Parts: sequence; C-alpha cells; structure tokens
Amino acid sequence: MNAHLASQLDEAAPPPFAARQAKPTRVRYLILAMLFLATTINFADRATMAIAGPEIKKLFNLSPVEMGYIFSAFAWSYMIAQMPGGWLLDRFGSKLTYFCSIMLWSTFTLLQGTVGFFTGGLAVAVLFALRLLVGAAEAPSFPGNSRLTSTWFPTAERGRAVAVFNAAQYFATVLFAPLMGWLVHAHGWESVFYVMGALGILTALLWMRTVYVPKDHPLVNQAEIDYIRQGGAMIDLDDRNPATVRRKLNSWQCVKEMLGNRMLLGIYIGQYSISTLTYFFLTWFPVYLVQERHMTILKAGFVAALPAVAGFIGGILGGVLSDRLLKANCSLAVARKTPIVAGMLLSMSVVACNYVTADWLVVCIMSLAFFGKGLGALGWAVVADTSPKEAAGLSGGLFNTFGNISGITTPIIIGYLLQGTGSFAAALVFIGANAALAIVCYLLVVGPIKRFEFRNSPYQAANN
Repeated sequence: MNAHLASQLDEAAPPPFAARQAKPTRVRYLILAMLFLATTINFADRATMAIAGPEIKKLFNLSPVEMGYIFSAFAWSYMIAQMPGGWLLDRFGSKLTYFCSIMLWSTFTLLQGTVGFFTGGLAVAVLFALRLLVGAAEAPSFPGNSRLTSTWFPTAERGRAVAVFNAAQYFATVLFAPLMGWLVHAHGWESVFYVMGALGILTALLWMRTVYVPKDHPLVNQAEIDYIRQGGAMIDLDDRNPATVRRKLNSWQCVKEMLGNRMLLGIYIGQYSISTLTYFFLTWFPVYLVQERHMTILKAGFVAALPAVAGFIGGILGGVLSDRLLKANCSLAVARKTPIVAGMLLSMSVVACNYVTADWLVVCIMSLAFFGKGLGALGWAVVADTSPKEAAGLSGGLFNTFGNISGITTPIIIGYLLQGTGSFAAALVFIGANAALAIVCYLLVVGPIKRFEFRNSPYQAANN
C-alpha cells in the first residue's frame, strides 16, 4: 500500500530541474537584437553625410558632381573591402571581426566632425579620405550578419531574421534622420558625426559582451542548439578548432566557381539593382527634398523618416510572408522570389513623383516605393540559403561587392543627371529602371534557389 502510494506521488510530482530545462531557450533572438542594433548604427553612420550634405555643400561651395563623388567615397572602399572582409570573417570568426569593424567605422565617423578645422581643398580631401575609411571598416558587417543568421537560425525562421536586421536600415532613418536634422539645425553639421561616432563605440563594447557562437554562449541550452541544428542552422560555421582554422580556402578558385554559377550571378546582379534604391535614399534623397521640393533641412530630416517607416514595415512583412510561404509547402524559390518581385514592382512607382506637385503626394509615393523596397529586401536570406558552408563569408562578401557597386554608380550618375538637366526627373527614372532590372534577374536568370556546392575542394593543401 505504501509502495503504491509512493508510486502515485512520484507520478504526480513535478519533473526534476534538468527535465524542466529541456524547453529551448531563445538566445537566438538576443543575437538578432544585436544584429538589428549594429545595423541601425551602420546605416545611420552612412546617412550622416546625406543629412549634413546640404550644409557641407554650401560651406565648401561644391557642385552636384563633386557632391556625387563625395557621396560615393564610402562605397568605393566598401566594395573593394568586401572580399577581404569576407575572408577575415571566415578566418577569425564573426564576433571578433565584427567588433573591430564597429569600433573602426565609429571612430572614423567621429573624426569626420573635425573636417571643419581644415579649409578649401584640404578639407574636402580629408572628408573624402575619412569616408573611404568608414566604407572599408564597414565591409564585414553585412556578410557578418549573414553568417550569424546562418549560424543561429533554422531555415524556416531565416527569412524573418534577415528581414529584421535588414529593416534596421529604415529604422535608422526613422530614429536618426530627425535627430540628425535637429543636430545640424541646433548645433551645426559637425555634431552629427560626434554623436553618431560615440554611439557606435558604445555599441561595439556591448557587442563583445553579448555575441557568441551557439556552443559558447553562456545563456543558451542544449535544447536550443539541437533545435536550430535540426532546422538547418550551420552552428559549426565559426568553429575555432585549430585543425579547422589551419585549412586555408583557395579564395580565387571559390570566387571563380561562384561567378560561373547562373543562380548566384543572377542574385548578385539583382542585388546591384535593389541597392541602387538604397543608395538613392542614403545619399540624394534629402538633397532632393531640399533642392527639388524646397524644404528646410530640419523639415527634410523629419520628412525623410516617413518613407523609412514604410520601408521598415515592408521589410518585416517581406520576411514574414517568405517564411509563411515556406510553411505552406511552397518551394524555397517561390517563398523568396515572391516578396522580391512584388516589392520591386511597387518600387517602380518612384517615377510617378515626376508628375505630381503636392509635397504630401510626393511623400506618399516615396513611402509606397520604399515599402516595396523593404518588402523585396530578402537578398541576404537568399545568400544564407545559397552560400557554401566552407566559404559563407566569402560568398556574402561577393554578393555585397555587387550590391555596393551601386553605391559608386548611383550617386555619381545622379550627380551628372542633375547637373545636366537641372532636375531630379531623369534620376527617378534611373531608379525605377533598376527596380525593373531586379525583377528580370529573379524571374528569368536565378532559377531554383538551393545551396551552392563547389565542384572541387575549396581548400588549399593543409599546412604541416
């Protein structure tokens, strides 16, 4: 009788502590929060020049073409450093490489506030050089985002995860464009660089305290590790095992094979076109509001935030839609391509701004265009789905190289169009045409979306 009662009590008792811990933790969302924060600071620092640009243009008496080259300085070095940045991520891991990236780009951003101590051509040269350094320092950021997303998130959650950190580019404008516009108005253009640089340095210090690979994170449990591994996360991507680290990638062979793949090449060219919209927003859009629509810089800072809100909402919805299509048993290609194509169709509406005069209608059209741009900003999810495990950083770097060629061409082409025509009409047609090109790439070139595998071993002979 006592034995039977004891048995019943054992069955009714709560499970032991170890069993209660079997529910997966959600540390991956902490990692995603840090990616969101770092990307917000990243894009806010890129946009500092757009907000301060009208005042700098007046101070140094710069032409539209000269401003176009200064706007493009960031992208020259950012593009060139993509492949080395990807190599650094593969060699030293995401945590350390990304920390150094945030610390360096924030320091160079802060130093841009000192350009006012120089005069004439020397001031412009120093500003151009510092923008080059900011671009080079930021190079590992988005490939690092992609690697960490691949490491921490299963395939079925990856679309939303990528959408969240990608939407940070719009959140950066929503949060910081009004702040930076006010800083320029109240404290001068230099204050923008001082404030944003300091915020970035604080973010770098927080990064080192919170970001780890899954196996090393002090807050994660085995249940979450098992869950993300079984869902397709590459949890060993940043394995720092000495035997693994000693194996060196044959980088040029990897690049040659990836560029020779039709699927990847279509994705790369599509990213160039989509990024054209991004760089218009980051460089010439505030100038468009001030010069073409005759707004004050303070008003332009607040107005620029409205399309960014739409872009942020579109970005989140794009990721949610993509993951829901996957859960509805759609193919990976359908789940990723549908938001991209629909988003680019909406982005083409930017051309309609040439045919309206009311400021409120211009803001509505721009908001629709950037909602579409956000909806279609799933390129990094596609990279996480297609990158070879052996060279995930290199693959992300190559993808971002193509994307950021537009950071060079867009400001310069718009500068020449503006100087040649005296208005932004041709520039907006140029932006709409790039949205159309992205649609062509994803519908006619990319084909099925699947993980790329090298035909030959991507590694050089191991060191003895």
